[in-house]
Amino acid sequence: MADQHYDAIVIGTSQGGRFLPIELAKAGRKVALIERDQLGGVCVNRGCTPTKTMVASARLAYQASRGAEYGVRIGPVSVDLAAVRERKRAMVAGARQNYASRLTQEGLDLIEGEAHFTGPKSVEIALPNGGTRQISAPLVVIDTGARPRPLAITGAGEVPVLDSTSIMELDQLPEHLIILGGGYIGLEFGQMFRRFGSEVTIIHRAARLLKNEDEDVSDEVAIILRDDGITVSTSSTPVRVDPADGGRVRLSIRTESGERQLEGSHLLSAIGRVPNTEALTAEVAGIRLDDHGFIEVDEYLETSVRGVYAMGDVTAGPAFTHSSYNDYRILHANLIRNEKASTRDRIVPYTVFIDPQLGRAGMTEREARAQGRAIRVAKLPMSAVIRAIETGETRGFMKAVIDADNGQILGCAVLGSEGGEIMTMIQVAMLGKLTYTAMADAIFTHPLLAEGLNTLFAMFDT
Repeated sequence: MADQHYDAIVIGTSQGGRFLPIELAKAGRKVALIERDQLGGVCVNRGCTPTKTMVASARLAYQASRGAEYGVRIGPVSVDLAAVRERKRAMVAGARQNYASRLTQEGLDLIEGEAHFTGPKSVEIALPNGGTRQISAPLVVIDTGARPRPLAITGAGEVPVLDSTSIMELDQLPEHLIILGGGYIGLEFGQMFRRFGSEVTIIHRAARLLKNEDEDVSDEVAIILRDDGITVSTSSTPVRVDPADGGRVRLSIRTESGERQLEGSHLLSAIGRVPNTEALTAEVAGIRLDDHGFIEVDEYLETSVRGVYAMGDVTAGPAFTHSSYNDYRILHANLIRNEKASTRDRIVPYTVFIDPQLGRAGMTEREARAQGRAIRVAKLPMSAVIRAIETGETRGFMKAVIDADNGQILGCAVLGSEGGEIMTMIQVAMLGKLTYTAMADAIFTHPLLAEGLNTLFAMFDT
């Protein structure tokens, strides 16, 4: 079959790829949008929407169990995991349908199938019915995302191993969930299932959870999880897993004190993610990948092939939905409005949706010191924030790092109730290049959690 020519090809429909093809078509271009799986990518189907829906159920169970602390008689709390799953599925279906309804755009063709390059600007698509289709375009955007990294320890192929997708399809509560990995995925699922009623053990190779955070933040997160009844084992390397009686699993780990074994009903691997680049045959197009298989891009998100761009998790940038959406805005500005937007100096915040949340923007204290900056650091425990006291949510702290010479805010971490929302206020101040004094002197509604920012930043003047 001869090539069908388009003005633009977009491969994948994750956060960025959901919007860019629509806008390109609105701008008068003939666009092919290729999707091999489900519309909406990871965020809609296997990431943000389903996980945060389930986190909400877990938090409600936790709050209900604390009713007596607030003078509220609730009685025994139990969780119907099948009902939680159905609520999650309904949320996903609604979000997926909402996106699909936007694709009825003149000039936009949705093609279902697996894409791979046959040249720098030409693509062959393996169709679901077994046929193929060849298309080409002067502009190609890759948005194929990433997937859970497979567990590669001895015995992993002999036992059931859950990942961040399959664990959300359970309809029976695990008796004892063992989690490999102490990053944000492992922590979110760990606390979630502990609150649902499972015994939970988190096994982490590194000495601290959340390795990119400062030590005091990581330590406090571990304290909170242990306070919730989760067993946290750091500096522990999984070496093998074996079947045990009754369909259970037996995990052997190497620790600083020697090798030991633990047994659980379910095993979740949360050891990271790998890019979806194998099927693309990027080398045929001349597209460079890094040592981990991620697509290399410049600050304008262009690959090593002129006119071919990549966005979202398939690149080595921050693997967050909001950074993927910012990638879309950069490409929208440059490819449609002929601007020169770039990723240079952008502040990419994130929130770990444990409870209390951990919100982070800008530099950590460790990063600032490694750069040789003159800095000042302030910390405020949430137990000193009036609203946190009133609501009984006093775990965690706020932490800010400023430039000692000019008072500019370099970064912050807010580990506390609504930590992500509070952190966003500091990020906005950073975008506006406000000094810490502006935050110390601002008038916030009393009593709000954000009012603690007054106290936090005023600490630099004491």
